[in-house]
Parts: sequence; C-alpha cells; structure tokens
Amino acid sequence: MYFIKTILNFINDKQYMKLMSISATTIGIGTVTYHFIEGWGWIDCLYFSVITLTTIGYGDIAPITTPGKLFTIIYIMFGLGIIINFIEVVHQHYEEDKKV
Repeated sequence: MYFIKTILNFINDKQYMKLMSISATTIGIGTVTYHFIEGWGWIDCLYFSVITLTTIGYGDIAPITTPGKLFTIIYIMFGLGIIINFIEVVHQHYEEDKKV
C-alpha cells in the first residue's frame, strides 16, 4: 500500500513529473543518437544511455566511432546533471513521505 501511495504522490508532484519527462527525453536523445551514429540495436542504445548517465559504466559496450565518442562526452556533461537532479528529487520525495 505504501508503494502505491508513493507512486500517486510522485504523479501529483509537478517538479517530479517535469524532471521525469526531461530525463526520459535525455535518455531518448541518447538512444536515437547512438542508434544512428554507432549502428547499434535499439535495446543496446537504450542500455548504454542509461548505464552511461547513471555512471554505472559496465564497459561491455562502448562507442567506437569518433562522432560516437564526441557525442558521449557532450551527453555525459549535460545528461549527468539532469539524471542526478532527478534521483535527488526522488530521494527527497521519499524522505518526506517517510516522515509522514
């Protein structure tokens, strides 16, 4: 029950929804760009985008083209801040719900 309450609170939070859409757009841009630059499949592109922006970086796939490497540098610089901000909002929201 607590999980459903938390999800409903997130949905009603405008800041959360805004950050979620920005995060999804950022991951989408990375996914599409890697698909066309590196020629990877869609799932590999989505996987690499998420792994890169969450700084997990398993190293199992990596860009091999120069444009792919340059895009990755720019993608990390812009996307990391967005994803970290999103994670921070989720954490704050969780902490506030936990107090109630």
